[in-house]
Amino acid sequence: MIRFLQTPGPLKKIILGGLLLIICAAMVITLVPGGVGSSFGFGAPGRGVVANVAGEEVTTVEVQREARQMLRQQFPRGSAMAAQLLPFFASRAAEELITQKAVLAEADRLGLHVSDEELRDELQHGRYAAAFFPGGTFIGEDAYEARIQQADMTVPQFEQGVKEQILFDKLRNLVAGSAFVTDAEIRQEFVRRNTQVKFDYAVLRKEDIAKEIHPSDPELKAYYDSHLANYNNSIPEKRKVQYVLIDTAKLQSEVQVTREDLQAYYDQHRDEYRLPEQVNVRQILIKTPLPGADGKVDQKGVDEARGKAEDALKQLKAGASFEDLAKKYSEDPSGKTGGSIGWIRRGGFPVPEVDTAAFSLPKGGTSDVINAGYAFVILHIDDRQPAHMKTLEEVKDQIEPAIKREKASRAADAAASSLLSQARANGLDKAAAAKGMTVVNTDFISRGDALPGIGPSPAFMDAVFNAREKAPPDEAQLPQGFAVFQVLAVKPPATPTFEEIRSQVETQFKNERTTALLTQKTQELSDRAKAGHDLKKAAKELGATMKTSDFVLPDGQVPDIGSMGGAASGAFSMKPGEISGPIDNGNTGAVLQILEKQDPSDQDFAAKKDQIRDSLLQNKQGELFNLFVANLRDQMQKAGKIKINQEEMKGLTRGQGSEEGE
Repeated sequence: MIRFLQTPGPLKKIILGGLLLIICAAMVITLVPGGVGSSFGFGAPGRGVVANVAGEEVTTVEVQREARQMLRQQFPRGSAMAAQLLPFFASRAAEELITQKAVLAEADRLGLHVSDEELRDELQHGRYAAAFFPGGTFIGEDAYEARIQQADMTVPQFEQGVKEQILFDKLRNLVAGSAFVTDAEIRQEFVRRNTQVKFDYAVLRKEDIAKEIHPSDPELKAYYDSHLANYNNSIPEKRKVQYVLIDTAKLQSEVQVTREDLQAYYDQHRDEYRLPEQVNVRQILIKTPLPGADGKVDQKGVDEARGKAEDALKQLKAGASFEDLAKKYSEDPSGKTGGSIGWIRRGGFPVPEVDTAAFSLPKGGTSDVINAGYAFVILHIDDRQPAHMKTLEEVKDQIEPAIKREKASRAADAAASSLLSQARANGLDKAAAAKGMTVVNTDFISRGDALPGIGPSPAFMDAVFNAREKAPPDEAQLPQGFAVFQVLAVKPPATPTFEEIRSQVETQFKNERTTALLTQKTQELSDRAKAGHDLKKAAKELGATMKTSDFVLPDGQVPDIGSMGGAASGAFSMKPGEISGPIDNGNTGAVLQILEKQDPSDQDFAAKKDQIRDSLLQNKQGELFNLFVANLRDQMQKAGKIKINQEEMKGLTRGQGSEEGE
């Protein structure tokens, strides 16, 4: 087996991203017909198997693992919504794994294979090279297995996944290799992207039209009656409630923390106060050349970098200031601050040789030149700190607030439970009075209202609006503590009368009428301008504002029109003097007349030809391969080479067993 790899943090994302590339980026699987909706009867896969593809199983565990990896990439910090989306990702993962195995089966049928040497070359020079071979130098073997396990994979799984990536690329290149782009297509695309137009344009604004609309009461009443269904129950349910707030912050200010409390908390959390061995480091870093396209490194450049580092070391030994030389020589951002990279824990350097050197130097010590693979490094130790545990006195100030919060939270919980018990027996008013607490009585409130002492609180409003009218008091937990409450009255949803929402009806009426008039007047503007071959005259007659654009490209923006890639894109196919149809931009309507059209030059074409060719070719290759994948899936399903277990699929998409195989 090939054992490579060690790098902190980002490596895990690289590994996950790389392995997902074969099933996510390279394939647009969601475009492939047939998929998970296909049904098979006789011969369907058994329990724990989502599908059988040309004799290869797609297991439920595999799908769950891929779904979790997709979820972690989409939501790296996790969230409640992320967990709810797991069934959706499971469905995507199943579909993509099925197609992946179909493509790999076809590659095998065609006699394509991947050798260990190709695998090794991919890791050293391909998409993993920056992580595993920074500066062309391998970063170490020992941590390989541990790093792969962090990505929820074993070493064989990882290596097999990389081989499948390579195999996938081979088949894709084989299929997409027949795509080609003609010179005529390149020229046509170049002209489309680089043709510029300059034009006059007349603009009608919605806000100006709105000023001319003054509906009468009968018009508004008729509008209200015709849209009554939209207003039905539009006045939300309201409730009158009384509550007592138990504020944790208030209780916290009254909490006393004893020495015994501090000691007990400290003893329970000792591991949090352990500090590892650390060094405060400065460095001078001279970069070496990166490998070329052939994987080889310019040895002359390496020798020059080494010579520069050795020269800096000679000056240090002669008494020069490390800080000054770092500012002069170091090619790392830390050079601007005299080479300071701050406190580093043991194991914190990505290159083991640098880490070993840093922790073998005394305070004030300077290293020799260290070959870090991607650079030559000289270290200087400003300070050292041995591994130790902070004393209680050192952490007392951070412990005390935590203890106060814990005590106050327990006290608030106990106070709320006691108040609730008495309120259910004697009523909330009497129970609060007996404890010297204040009862807040509200008027009728809606769900979105902010309440005294509570503010806007969806959690509290959910509790209030789910309770029955005059039901016994209940308790709700809040960010600031607890509330014991009782719903006194309920006012159900209602339909407002015309008089109650006249202003709202007027606003809606004017918006609707303004939109219709803007469309109508913009069409009239275009018709008049075309009939008289005079946009300025038509604009004056209809009160439109005339403007003139600069020369603009198809991806440009024009004031009051917006993107030229939208409704105004037709301008680029018009001839000078032509007048456009109506262009609706939501808040404005416009009509334009081409003044000048500027074709791109042959010199520009020569400069951009290769870039456009590559862009068009990539698009064609992608389309060609997606078509190949779609046809492959369709043929294999018709031939019975893809069988899907609908019961397992239903279980996955319902979220069942989402943690199996963890």
